[in-house]
Amino acid sequence: MVETTFLMAWAELAVRWLHVIAGIAWIGSSFYFIALDLGLRKAPDMPEGVGGEEWQVHGGGFYHLQKYIVAPARLPEHLIWFMWESYTTWLSGFAMLILVYYLGADLFLVDPEVLDMPSWLAILISVASLGLGWVAYDRICKSPFGEDNTKLMLLLYLILVVMAFAYTHVFSGRAAMLHLGAITATVMSANVFFIIIPNQKIVVEDLKAGRVPDAKYGKIAKQRSTHNNYLTLPVLFLMLSNHYPLAFASEWNWVIASLVFLMGVTIRHYFNSFHASDFPKKGPLWTWGATALLFAAIVWLSMAPIYGEDGGWEESALSPAQQRFVEAEGFAEVYDIVQGNCSMCHAPEPVWEGIPVTPRGVKLVTESDVARHATEIYLQSGVTRAMPPGRASFMEPADRATVVRWYEAGLEG
Repeated sequence: MVETTFLMAWAELAVRWLHVIAGIAWIGSSFYFIALDLGLRKAPDMPEGVGGEEWQVHGGGFYHLQKYIVAPARLPEHLIWFMWESYTTWLSGFAMLILVYYLGADLFLVDPEVLDMPSWLAILISVASLGLGWVAYDRICKSPFGEDNTKLMLLLYLILVVMAFAYTHVFSGRAAMLHLGAITATVMSANVFFIIIPNQKIVVEDLKAGRVPDAKYGKIAKQRSTHNNYLTLPVLFLMLSNHYPLAFASEWNWVIASLVFLMGVTIRHYFNSFHASDFPKKGPLWTWGATALLFAAIVWLSMAPIYGEDGGWEESALSPAQQRFVEAEGFAEVYDIVQGNCSMCHAPEPVWEGIPVTPRGVKLVTESDVARHATEIYLQSGVTRAMPPGRASFMEPADRATVVRWYEAGLEG
């Protein structure tokens, strides 16, 4: 049983590592091609069908890049596709969702203070929302409403605000933020899988058959690629938000998430304008002022009381597995160890200087709190010395050994 805990922890690390690496590759290639596309310029000696070109220097070499408006007259022998970065990012992200939020639904997905529901229902809502979110988005884009990109973007933003509000009234704060990022990432990856790559393949098949490709496929792919461009930065923030209770544990977390999407727009608008400008390159400086104001609003919203007007919270029932840790031998001793070493930070109002809110939203005040976070306490303070950190640590080796014995007893119980 203890081995399972270790294997799960390492599985999370391995999948998270893959997710980060794939995400870097996807975002890097996406940003590069957006910058390249916007930086293309006309030249008098360009081949027929070429809409623009750009010269670049990197790594001691010069690159001459050209883009065909629809497609070249002849398909090159070697054609490089950029798609697996996107697919790997989404698949590894969904695997993380399963490992952390589905298998740990009682701890991370469901918050009885928000909505008391069984774990299976929360997981069903999670999966359904991701699928239905993509279907709704795709249908709107394909509708006549999708012909006007400005109106389309405004409507999609309003839908995201509604989704942010809905998620924060269904899941725990950190799960709500994560799911808003997940549904956005699902839309982005599905754009690649269902729209961009298939449209490019249609163009390739037309070229192989000697037909002139229809320009509409490139236009559609361009629209979805632009959406992905503006959604990338908010997704990054939302995926990392679980480390920052000031964002996910605030009562205004849905407003914070909504403002994050606007910050993504202002930042990307600056860089898109920068890449599209002629030399010397420059972008609209007002976007940085707008971004600063949006961030200031987020900081102000995060200062609202996090745990309600009285600063307290209601106890919720423990699951049978969690209850075993309360009944396990050594629990009283471990509870005292936690109170003496952890509760000064992991409390509704931390008393340790420099820590304004509960780290990662993990409270370790009541006996139920300790039982709910048994695995984390075991991994962070039992088998490793990760917690308490640095000079804040007063735990002796004997205390850590007590934590290990208690956890193992709880698993066997």
